[in-house]
Amino acid sequence: MARLSGGCSASADIVTGGGACAPMRNGRYVQDCMCRLCEKGGRGREDRACKSRERAGRELESGMLKQVARRDSLGCAAKSLAKDQELSHGGITLYRKGVVSDAVSEVILPANDRGFLVGVSMSDGHERRIFHGRSRHDYRFAAGGVYLRNFAEDYRAEIVGSFDFMLFELSALFLRQVAEETRMRPVEGLSERAAEDDPVLSNLVRALAPSLERPGEAHGLFIDQLSLAIATHLLHRYGGGQEAPATVSALLPYRLEMRAKDFIDANLDRDVSIGEVAESCSMSRGYFIRAFRETTGTTPYRWLLGRRVERARQLVEETDLPLAEIATACGFADQSHLSRHFTQLLGQTPGRLRRTGRS
Repeated sequence: MARLSGGCSASADIVTGGGACAPMRNGRYVQDCMCRLCEKGGRGREDRACKSRERAGRELESGMLKQVARRDSLGCAAKSLAKDQELSHGGITLYRKGVVSDAVSEVILPANDRGFLVGVSMSDGHERRIFHGRSRHDYRFAAGGVYLRNFAEDYRAEIVGSFDFMLFELSALFLRQVAEETRMRPVEGLSERAAEDDPVLSNLVRALAPSLERPGEAHGLFIDQLSLAIATHLLHRYGGGQEAPATVSALLPYRLEMRAKDFIDANLDRDVSIGEVAESCSMSRGYFIRAFRETTGTTPYRWLLGRRVERARQLVEETDLPLAEIATACGFADQSHLSRHFTQLLGQTPGRLRRTGRS
């Protein structure tokens, strides 16, 4: 056992044989005095022992904070990551983190006010040991397994071997806004989970993977729609939120349907958000998405995508503009992005349409 200056032995709360970290309270590493000097010694000896403990505590905290500083925003050892992707948009942040190794990696993150984190395992066989004070809980994640945690709590976990995770971070403010927009009762928070079987949440989060793989092609409408769906599901299943009964029709009046469509058409070349389209109709985001889908049979994002491809088709057939310029004018990231969606919706590439149309 390590000895502190003044003759005190380091408490077992500081370091255990398994390499565990000191317990954290409110984001600070602390230690408890267990030595006989403080229990039985006189005032002078007690004061010396307490000063020794304070000095050792400062040294320990300094060392642990340096260890945290070498980690990324989620507490992962940044240098060990084989996959490290991040994308922020409108109150949420997406991550994909992965390690290829047989070793044990550690995640350490002191408490903060960032909100909540959803993790979805993209591979099978992931093992995680989560520590709460002196207790430890072991979990095995199947592919699609979900965990949910609150950033307000100190977090430490050991990850055994390789892992690949999609992660979805949302702020408490974002969650409150979604609750208000969907007319749910306010919730205090979300219940934490690990290795949870939740196919709905898993599929929603994994659907965002292409946005991380190709951030230049990520569109705000698509991310907004999925983010709202994820937050609504979290409120229902893990927050106890109950949606109020509908008191108005879910269909858009014709004038609002046309206003939304006109707004989208006028902004085909930029990354318009759900909030902007909904605001043009004086509606909340959540209600607008439901009403638009009920009225048109498709989501705002799918409508936008269809209009972009239709506009691109017109330019391909009626102008001599290079395909790269057409892609930019219609809101696509590049010619490849245009060609992929063009082929999906029309069954042929823009280049082939231009050649056959002029032959």
